[in-house]
Amino acid sequence: MIEQIDAYHYYFTSFALFLIGVYMMIDSRNLIKKVIGLNFAQIAVYLMLVTIGYVDGATPPIIGFEEPHSNPLTHVLVLTAIVVGVALTALALALVIRLHSEFGTVDTREIEAMIAADEVDDDSTGGGSDD
Repeated sequence: MIEQIDAYHYYFTSFALFLIGVYMMIDSRNLIKKVIGLNFAQIAVYLMLVTIGYVDGATPPIIGFEEPHSNPLTHVLVLTAIVVGVALTALALALVIRLHSEFGTVDTREIEAMIAADEVDDDSTGGGSDD
């Protein structure tokens, strides 16, 4: 019974990390904090996959033919997800750097206001096409 309670701690931790990450992505106006929230959600998924793949007292399938075996598929999925997550984080941070160099801020509301003001200026100066 104690092993089951410990396994549920991982599920609850994973769920809490996921909720924290989603909350950070929705509530924060700072783009860096949104990227950090995305990383929290990714880590929660990794923890959930590793917890699902854990078998108490299992041996790796390459050592021998004893039962029970642990399924390596979930661990391979986590390794692949980590690589994809690092690439996604690098791309997101590169976009944040580009937005900061373009607008001078990482606040989403300020960036949206600058884009809206730029669109209004283009419409009022007759920047549209004559088609």
